[in-house]
Amino acid sequence: MRLRLLALLLLCCVQLTFAQAPSSQPLTAVKCGRLLDVRTGKVLPNAVVLVQGNRIQKVGTNLAIPADAQVIDLGNALVLPGLIDSHTHLLQNYDPKVGGDDPNMLLTVTQLGTTRRALLGAAMGREDLEAGITTVRDLGNSGHNGDVALRDAIRDGWVVGPRMVVSTRALAAAGGQFGQITAEAQQLVAQEYVTISGVEEARRAVRQAVYDGADCIKVIVNTGPRVVSLEEMKVIVEEAHRVGKTVAAHAIGDQATRIAAEAGVNSIEHAYSIPDDVLKMMVKKNIFLVPTDYPAEFYLSLSPAPPGVSPEEYAVGAKEFADANHKRLARAVKAGVRVAAGSDEYYQVPGKTRGQASLLMLRAYAASGMSPLEIIRAATLNAAELLGVQDRLGTLEPTKYADLIAVEGDPLTNITALEQVRFVMKGGQVVKNDFPRK
Repeated sequence: MRLRLLALLLLCCVQLTFAQAPSSQPLTAVKCGRLLDVRTGKVLPNAVVLVQGNRIQKVGTNLAIPADAQVIDLGNALVLPGLIDSHTHLLQNYDPKVGGDDPNMLLTVTQLGTTRRALLGAAMGREDLEAGITTVRDLGNSGHNGDVALRDAIRDGWVVGPRMVVSTRALAAAGGQFGQITAEAQQLVAQEYVTISGVEEARRAVRQAVYDGADCIKVIVNTGPRVVSLEEMKVIVEEAHRVGKTVAAHAIGDQATRIAAEAGVNSIEHAYSIPDDVLKMMVKKNIFLVPTDYPAEFYLSLSPAPPGVSPEEYAVGAKEFADANHKRLARAVKAGVRVAAGSDEYYQVPGKTRGQASLLMLRAYAASGMSPLEIIRAATLNAAELLGVQDRLGTLEPTKYADLIAVEGDPLTNITALEQVRFVMKGGQVVKNDFPRK
């Protein structure tokens, strides 16, 4: 009885503290010449964002600013919600000089280990945040739950970085995404993937991922001829949705994208090749496409032409790949498929931070014919819905987290303006402010 009384008293104290908290939290007023409402597409002039603690209190034109508020005057800058990268890998940073994915993956797993990769992820996350990416969905390739550790460290204030939605190890068919390795080395696969064979293993893998701290489930539907079956995919989706988790499916080509769509996943990643009838299925089932596309120049900047391929042939191949991706995305948008922005960035890019390299995806979206507002929505409103955080992120509205960025240019006329973010606020805390003080 005494324990119950004590618990009741503690609960009352906690509720009282929460009730009194808003008035004791610091108040900040962010002034700007322009503010983009990503929901309506309208730009508000002479805007003010009132922030109390880590939440937005009010947003509007010429709002009265309380006398006790700290004022941040951004001049004529354009303010918009913090960007969301729906597909990244912060705990990877491959070196093109080493080669492609296979040798880099082996070196990362064997030489770094999960602990050092979490520290690497902290560095990559900081670079993302300073570029204006305030939230990411990190989809596997993080060692054994390194992404969970990094997510929690950022949440608890141990390190500075973007908000993270994480998947833990991706589910995959035998071998994961490793190339051919010896029988003795195949134990390394379990550091990166949970391999499944059969519906019960698929169900068990989802339950383990949830126990390990996954916010969502990532599935590698196909790697070459290794394909997760439709029956396995259906069980994965059923089990994940049963406990309120979304499913992201790495799928490329007719068979894999069809399996993912028929199973009812929440997003299909990459889909560099996808038939029209699968796009229609995605529309019907409200499945997002996360196009991890880049301009041809991006691919060429990573590494020189491989042996036996001339620079001219290499450049033609990169352009053909990028052009095919543009056409695929244009088909998807025309069909009515909803798009969420995702970089799939995990390589070192000369002269670019991780965040700067990730934002080059927006150029590829523009080349596909998406309007600037459509691209911005893909990286804010749509991405927030896909990640299941639309009640607290994705727009600048009262009660939502104060995650906002500012640029000098006009991304509604030139999307590359988002590559020059000069102000970043996350949860009411200024992370970056390159504007002159007023």
